[in-house]
Amino acid sequence: MATAPVHMPELVRATGVRQLRLICGIILFAYVVSHFLNHALGNISVDAMEVGVYYHTLFWQFLPVAIVFYTAALTHMGLGIYALYQRRQFRWRTIEPLQLVLGLSIPVLVMGHVVGVRLGYTLYDHQKLYPQELYLFFVAAPGRLWQMTILLLIAWVHGCIGIFFWLRLKPFFTRAAPYLLAAAVLVPTLSLLGIYQGGRSVAVESEDGEWRSQNLTRGQVGTVAEGNRLDRIAGGLTIGYFGLLALALAARGARALRERRGGMIALSYGNGKTVRVPKGLSVLEASLRHNVPHASVCGGRARCSTCRIRIIGDHGALPEPSPREAFVLTRVGTTDPSIRLACQLRPDSDLSFFQLFTPHTLSANAQASTPASIGQERYLVSLFVDMRGSTQLAEKRLPFDTVFIVNRFLGAVSQAVIENGGLPNQFVGDGMLALFGLSAEPRTACRQALKAAAGIATHIDELNELLSHDLRQPIRFGIGIHGGEVIIGDIGYRDHIVFTALGDAVNVAARLQDMTKTLACEAIVSEEILRTADLADDALLQQEAAIRGRDEPMAVRVIADARELAALVDRTERVAA
Repeated sequence: MATAPVHMPELVRATGVRQLRLICGIILFAYVVSHFLNHALGNISVDAMEVGVYYHTLFWQFLPVAIVFYTAALTHMGLGIYALYQRRQFRWRTIEPLQLVLGLSIPVLVMGHVVGVRLGYTLYDHQKLYPQELYLFFVAAPGRLWQMTILLLIAWVHGCIGIFFWLRLKPFFTRAAPYLLAAAVLVPTLSLLGIYQGGRSVAVESEDGEWRSQNLTRGQVGTVAEGNRLDRIAGGLTIGYFGLLALALAARGARALRERRGGMIALSYGNGKTVRVPKGLSVLEASLRHNVPHASVCGGRARCSTCRIRIIGDHGALPEPSPREAFVLTRVGTTDPSIRLACQLRPDSDLSFFQLFTPHTLSANAQASTPASIGQERYLVSLFVDMRGSTQLAEKRLPFDTVFIVNRFLGAVSQAVIENGGLPNQFVGDGMLALFGLSAEPRTACRQALKAAAGIATHIDELNELLSHDLRQPIRFGIGIHGGEVIIGDIGYRDHIVFTALGDAVNVAARLQDMTKTLACEAIVSEEILRTADLADDALLQQEAAIRGRDEPMAVRVIADARELAALVDRTERVAA
């Protein structure tokens, strides 16, 4: 608890309007999921639906939960109207405009239902549950069934789009996507089927006069006068909501008029391209309006830093960064005041800049299709291996003979990596970077890398034996292994783009490999690898090593013979079994 105040300022800076809207949306989506699952019980019986709704209301009408829920609903609606005002243009080639339209239509469709059920209970103590609502939809007013069906589908699609935008950059999204898609299809399907089955059952039972006398009493559905009054309230609230939308649109018009009168500014991109836009637009919005390619992985929500620009010339007159922008820039380690987020910076005077990230696409509106291609943060294990003595090897051989031996070396290394679940990634001369953990959890990835190191030693032994007639001395190697959070994605230009990993963990693995030369060993493994792999602390000799580029020494394990690593991992797995 003592550390909470320390982190609070960072938490406040990390939370912006979009983050608040996301939090409220998640709360509302949880309610929708609960409601849909309750509807799905209609595939069993109406009685099952009534049992389910008892627990549903028991939770959601619990006073603290109800306060949070209704606050989230009002806040989310208000932020949706604010988003309508705030959005400068609608030419993004994404589903964001669709999500906005769907979200704004929900209050109109749900107003009558909320007033009829919730306000009816508050004002007149109406006990409207599934039998009464299903009777209304399937017998008394069948037209409302279509309105409710449309409402359910719109609410579900709107929520799923929001969840997609939230999770698409998460490391686990690629693996979770098939299951999320299955849930996104099955839940509303079962819900609508449950409503249909329950409604058909109620329609049959309602032909019985006794059922009507038990389920259509005044205390359950109210009087005609009470119903008319509730309808008037719902109508008034709907008109009020349309008034808020009209006010937001009028405010947009007033803003546009004010900006035109306030003058235009020139934005120069540093490559000869200059556009003129009204004051008040963000740099990213200006790029989109004029179809200037501009990198933006998160779509301009300040959830990434790929839209960063460097200001050319004086930056002192620019508006101060918002708390959210300052948080993102601090998170990526940027302290230079000339570097800003294009999606957040709204200049009020002429500006010259250049982009720090070259967009992959030819259109400013285009978005990358998959998270893996545009950058994704996740835990990976990096294994660097390098061939020793390749310079001496080439001195007394024909170039093609040297290439042949190096290729056989890299082939043996790659085979060991692939056999143990890794991915040969980069080939630099006679060295290679292999990645582990693209499809495995960190613990498994660390063990795979250790066994791969042992496999490399074994395969190089076989290669040395095969080439013994041509080698004056056996091929030797050095291996460095380290794990941590890295960024994976496509790096390069045009036809020369490759998938790779970038980050401190990769650099450390390369440094460890380089240290094997001075320590005269075959492999150096970081303490992080052994700890994550759940290997015994005394399994290998520990020592401190100074890593170039790091202020503090790092705990590592030096392995003279890499073949020992396979036995170490196997022994640990047998003990665990």
